[in-house]
This record gives sequence, structure tokens and C-alpha cells, in this order.
Amino acid sequence: MTIPRLVVAAPSSGSGKTTVATGLMAALRARGLRVSPHKVGPDYIDPGYHALATRRPGRNLDPWLQGAERVVPLFLHGADGCEVAVVEGVMGLFDGKGDTDFASTAHVARLLDAPVVLVVDAARQSRSVAAVVHGFATFDARVRVGGVVLNRVGSERHARLCRSALAEVGVPVLGAVLRDDAVFTPSRHLGLVPAAERREEAVAAVDRLAALVARSCDLDALLRLARSAPLLDGSPWDPAEDGPGRSRPVEGAAGGAGRAVASGPGGERPVQAEAGGAGRGRPVVAVAGGAAFTFGYAEHVELLRAAGADVVTFDPLRDERLPDGTGALVIGGGFPEVYAAELAANEPLRAQVATFDGPIVAECAGLLYLCDELDGRRMCGRVPGRAAMTSRLTLGYREAVALARTPLTRPGERVRGHEFHRTAVAYEAGPLFRHEGGTDGYGDPGVTASYLHLHWAGTPGTAQRLVSSSRSPSVLR
Repeated sequence: MTIPRLVVAAPSSGSGKTTVATGLMAALRARGLRVSPHKVGPDYIDPGYHALATRRPGRNLDPWLQGAERVVPLFLHGADGCEVAVVEGVMGLFDGKGDTDFASTAHVARLLDAPVVLVVDAARQSRSVAAVVHGFATFDARVRVGGVVLNRVGSERHARLCRSALAEVGVPVLGAVLRDDAVFTPSRHLGLVPAAERREEAVAAVDRLAALVARSCDLDALLRLARSAPLLDGSPWDPAEDGPGRSRPVEGAAGGAGRAVASGPGGERPVQAEAGGAGRGRPVVAVAGGAAFTFGYAEHVELLRAAGADVVTFDPLRDERLPDGTGALVIGGGFPEVYAAELAANEPLRAQVATFDGPIVAECAGLLYLCDELDGRRMCGRVPGRAAMTSRLTLGYREAVALARTPLTRPGERVRGHEFHRTAVAYEAGPLFRHEGGTDGYGDPGVTASYLHLHWAGTPGTAQRLVSSSRSPSVLR
């Protein structure tokens, strides 16, 4: 398939990848192009800004979580119908898992056979920029650095000095972004504040980034570089191929009672779900959303729908009842620690979650919400344990072995996940997983809860297991 594509990388974190990548996506869309946004690695926050820039779901490409063999199919799936794809890298260009470049930006660029645009922070240097770029351009001959965008340039004279030095190493300068203190995105303990928590401000910020990149970069040259990418072999990933024929069915009656709302490209729509059990009507899977639970991969919803479910979003901060007909709950990542008081104050919903008798899948933020307490405030009490903020950052990929049978896991099965949090849970039961960092999580026949973030495209059958075990809980009858 022919998909013009670029990978936006940098020598290190903090160089301006997100600024340039998000601004480039928005600037190309402003030109009338259909832009496919992607992010290397497990990060949830940057794809939220990418989605604002392109009006398409931001999608992740992660060889560790998804499997290297799925990166191209998932890319082609996300880029379907688009005229150009922009892939934002992670950390430094060659930084991967451990002391390797596996799952690095360079690894993904090689898999996609995509040219790289290197974003270099030019502050406090001039000619030395050329030495940095020369090193990155020659370090791995399999990675093609097709151009440079200079970031945080102090003046036009500063830009000319950098351009002159870079001419000697033969890497074209495709943009020079002057320092602009008005271009700012607030951060907190785990990075940028998610776009979903500051919608109006985030839209305005993305608009400023589009204008900044449009006036600072040669969009025509960037498009020519993207179009120089060769044909890409492979077929688009299809969520239906993860369906019943390839899954491992589990006990439980599928079905959903009453009336639900399914979200989709056209907005929300009513859905009829017949009562009665397996084979009659589509189960309803309720997915937590709102400001406290902003982390989720687009492929998860696509997999749930392909597995036969209707998906509806609910907001634990605002909604006092679970959606009618809910047969399963998915409570993903986010920042419940920031909204602990509001979550605790919504007693009616906490009571429903506490007595919900369908399967529940919770990751990180969802785990905290299911605990007895979070920072001393009462939560749902489905996970026996207390959670609290700490000063320690826990971050990294994990290969874990399941220790308990839950809606998603069987003892002895291996999964690959990612941890990223500044909280800790004092468990009173469990654990669910063992990995190189120790043990984690809680599991029982109705609950799968841990700090691990999984990408279901990399664990075939996960969505079908959840849908197959869904039921019409008595609390909603």
C-alpha cells in the first residue's frame, strides 16, 4: 500500500517532538489533507492532542505491547483513507526497552520503512547542532534521517548559523521554530494534562501549534519527504479476526437487558438489547470515561464491537447509574487521584459498581477506583486494599504471568503490559500477576484489576473473553 508517512523523532525527551508532530498534523489538516495520527509507545496523552489536530482517533504503535508483527497492520488500519500519516516518536530516537532499541522510535521507523524528521533543541548551541545530527543520521544505516526541524531557535541569525553548519553534513533543514512562550501545555505528575480535561484550552493550543508549524516549517518539503516512503507490504489489521473463531470462550451467558446507548463516529445512538442470555441481543459493555478516566486505546472499542458488544461510555464523576443493560464494565487509566473527592461524593454510582455482578476489567486508575479507599476517601470496595499517592514513579514494560482465573486471565498465561503511576496499593488479597518488578493486582471470577496497561490487539481473544462472560446484572433489573 502507498501511504505517505513521516516519523517525528528527537535526540531526547523534551526536545519538542509533541509540539512539532501535533502542529504538523494540524497544519496539514488545515491544508485539507486527511491526516492519520500515530504515537510510538504506550502513551495515552499525546494521542488525545493528535486526535484534536486531525479529527481522527490517535493510535499507538508499540512492538512490545502489540507484537512487532502487528505494527504495520495496525498502522495500515489506522491510516485507511488518509493522504498522509504522521508518527510521533517516544524518548530519544534509539531509546528502547532496557539496553536495546526494541520498541524504540527507530525500531518502528524501520518496521514502517518511514523517513525520520529529527527535532533538535537548538537552544544554547549553533554549530554543535550539526555534530548531533551527524551522529544520529549515521548511527544506524537502516534508519533514514530525511530532515531536521530546529526547535527553540533564538533568532533568525541563530537559525542561519545552524543551517550553515547542517549544510556540511548534508541533512536538510525543514523548519526552524522560534521560541514562543505562548505555546504552552500544562503538566502535572505524569506528564501533560490530557486534552479531554481541558477541551477548550486544548483546542486553542492545537490551533496555535498549527499556526506555529505552518509559519516555521516547509510543509511542501515535509510532504515530499513523506511521499518518498516506499510501498508498504502488509494487510490492515482487522478486529473481526480476533473474533469467536480465534478466541478462547469462557463460561457465562452473553446478553444485555433493556436499552443502551452505543457511541460511534456519528455520535450516540439508542441500541435495543434483548433480555434473556446467550445468542439473544448484543451485550452492553460500559466503558468509564470523563475527566477522571481519559486513557484508552481506540482498538479496544473496535475489538469489543467486533466481538458482538455494544459499547457505551459512562462518567463516574457525573453519572449516578450505570447505563441500562450493562453486562460488563471496563475502567481504564486516567487520574482518579486528582478527582478523588468527586469520585467519592458520587455514592450512588459507587454503590452500583460495588454490587455489580458482571465482569469488571480495571487498569491502573480503574484499580484505584475499585479499591476500598484512595487517599483516605471511600471508593467502590471491589478490590480489598487501600491506595495512596506516593513520591515514587513506577514506570516500565512488564512481562507478567497470571496467577488467578478472572474474566480475562487464566493461571499460567503470560501477558505484556506497561506500568506508569505514582500511587501504591496495599493489597489485602491477591495477587493477580507476577513479573520482574514483583507481584501486583487482584483477581477473582468477576474482577480483573491491576496496574498493568495491556493493548488488546497484542493479546488476541481478550475482548471476546470479556464479551462472552458478560451478563445482565441483577442490580439493573
